[in-house]
Amino acid sequence: MRRTSKVVGLAVLTALALGHALRAVPPVVTTITVEDMHCAGCAKRIAARLQQVPGVAEVKADVPASRLTVAPKPQQAPAPKALWEAIEKAGYRPARLEGPSGTFTARPQS
Repeated sequence: MRRTSKVVGLAVLTALALGHALRAVPPVVTTITVEDMHCAGCAKRIAARLQQVPGVAEVKADVPASRLTVAPKPQQAPAPKALWEAIEKAGYRPARLEGPSGTFTARPQS
């Protein structure tokens, strides 16, 4: 009886560990510094353009830091070049882009 309890206990612990391992990993965000983003209006215009990039789930702006944080949709990764170009199309100049594909201080090639 004691051995059965240990086996059942071990099975429960294994199931809990696997369940924890299979949970969704938080998405890796991309942080973009935009030197000339001075107000909430600027941030709103840039965020609207970034939302149009395939794979973008959410954009958060930190105006005092001149920084945007882009969260991807599950199982997707927005292309760094597309993010960079979206900011340029909004009429602003990105200074730095940091994300899962690397760190860029000039327009990425892909």
